[in-house]
Amino acid sequence: MSFTVDPDAYDRFMGRYSRLLAPQLADFAAVSAGQRVLDVGCGPGALTAELVERLGASAVSAVDPSEPFVLAAEIRHPGVDVRRAAAEQLPFQDGEFDATLAQLVVHFMDNPTAGVDEMVRVTRGRGVVAACVWDYAGGRGPVSVVWDAAHELDAEVADESHLAGVREGHLGELFEAAGLQEVEEASHSIRVEHPSFEEWWEPFTLGVGPAGSYVSGLDPARQAELRERCREKLPPAPFVLEASAWAARGLA
Repeated sequence: MSFTVDPDAYDRFMGRYSRLLAPQLADFAAVSAGQRVLDVGCGPGALTAELVERLGASAVSAVDPSEPFVLAAEIRHPGVDVRRAAAEQLPFQDGEFDATLAQLVVHFMDNPTAGVDEMVRVTRGRGVVAACVWDYAGGRGPVSVVWDAAHELDAEVADESHLAGVREGHLGELFEAAGLQEVEEASHSIRVEHPSFEEWWEPFTLGVGPAGSYVSGLDPARQAELRERCREKLPPAPFVLEASAWAARGLA
């Protein structure tokens, strides 16, 4: 899936959560000074920012299929080698990186198997490949409340619970199928305080990702019904939203 939305809209929708997840994925991948690292599906650069802080811009490369996101990442992170490319066709030579990471990307790859294979290909021998995806199958993603409410209004609605990596163990299965060694899995969690229901809800109307596309595509009456159903499911504001992601790492 390609995101052609405004990068600032993405920041308001998912960036508020992904920024908190980035340090956990970088730690899990043992990213440290002296390495050269690739951020696959970088978006506007939430994980890229964390990698630059740890390694310096010249040691970081990033790719994304969305032209608006690539331009935003270039502007926000001068010196990073940012390229427009899909995960399934990474524009790098074999073994170029000490670590290759993908944050909240595997489930949006057109072909997750090919995408992970490419991540392995561009990683040096015994280098680290790592990824994380929200636990949508377990209902613990940051947009799971919206999908739960949507199902109450339309049992046939297609949510994100069927996508690659969103259930426990699936990222590990993909990694092992790609030939990675010493595969380990973990669960990472974040907590975000929302000052008001409106601050939480409004980004869903911007058309970002599957949930945003679903919400923004509803007619006004149906969208209002969904909004109020979500309000009923959330605590009174201010409230803290907790979300969890499955993570996996392995050695190339």
